[in-house]
Amino acid sequence: MRKPIRILIVGCGNMGASHATAYHHMAEFEICGLVARGESKVRLNKNLGADYPLFDDYENALAETKPDAVCISTYPDTHEDFALKALDSGCHIFIEKPLADTVIGCEKIISKAKETGKKVVVGYILRHHPSWIRFIEEAQKLGKPLVMRMNLNQQSHGFMWDVHRNLMKSLSPIVDCGVHYIDVMCQMTRSKPLSVSAIGARLTDDIAKDNYNYGQLQIRFDDGSVGWYEAGWGPMISETAFFVKDVFGPKGAVSIVAKDAGAAGKSDNVDSHTKTESIRIHHADIDDKNHFTKKDEWVNMKDEPGHQELCDREQAYFLKAIQEDLDLTDHLDDALNSLKIAFACDESVRTGEIVRL
Repeated sequence: MRKPIRILIVGCGNMGASHATAYHHMAEFEICGLVARGESKVRLNKNLGADYPLFDDYENALAETKPDAVCISTYPDTHEDFALKALDSGCHIFIEKPLADTVIGCEKIISKAKETGKKVVVGYILRHHPSWIRFIEEAQKLGKPLVMRMNLNQQSHGFMWDVHRNLMKSLSPIVDCGVHYIDVMCQMTRSKPLSVSAIGARLTDDIAKDNYNYGQLQIRFDDGSVGWYEAGWGPMISETAFFVKDVFGPKGAVSIVAKDAGAAGKSDNVDSHTKTESIRIHHADIDDKNHFTKKDEWVNMKDEPGHQELCDREQAYFLKAIQEDLDLTDHLDDALNSLKIAFACDESVRTGEIVRL
């Protein structure tokens, strides 16, 4: 029988707590410590009904616990440093997206992972969602080029506005959230991105003068496909402006229709960000009088996994990567590619110019 993988949890906020909950209930993992600067680690211990060792300092925790793996769910500007130290200590890593807050930092982590032979899995949660997997598969049946339209605006307030303001100290919304949806677009087209253009707006004095809390990006691919994505954070964001997940091509369209998740007041609910509920498939076939020959199909996704179950699935994949020595080259290349595109979009916002990739 294999020994449990001793894992150190770094960052005990929303995502860190969800990942810790997954490890707590998996016999293959053993949590050896919780690391956070504030009281979130205390609350997490209480919520888990556990008594895991608590640490304020990451380096001390790493040296004292000597883990086999590290779960990093801290702010993006810490990712590079924390990941490299974990790899240098001989640890596998599960790390929340983005892999780093710079392209160079991302490349350093990937290089170190290859050098040490340790596994690095990035938290692209949509890759583990059966409904989003189906959404991508249906989009790939629509022919080329594709038109991809997606957004995730969040009317953040209370605790979440604190979280978003802290995130914006290192990344804009179209980078932090955009990597998910850029990754989805790249999976749908499996085509080379050629150029990006983007716009942004600073809607509050609560963030740095050189940053923006609303952004919209456009991507051109070499197969003729185009993609559009927008993301905004803050108390001023419309609560009806956050749920568009729609793709169309020569043969028809596929759309995520989430009447409940897309309803008023749901934009700051983490479960609603991945929820699909239904997928609508439209066929473009017409007869000689230009009438549709096929009715739209509805795929009901009412039994889809919630946020915690998706985190459980991510950790099951992390476990498989370690135990079965999975080749994660494509996984990390895709993480790097989506981040490069996202940063190119950020550059476009700041310069007002089209950025060629």
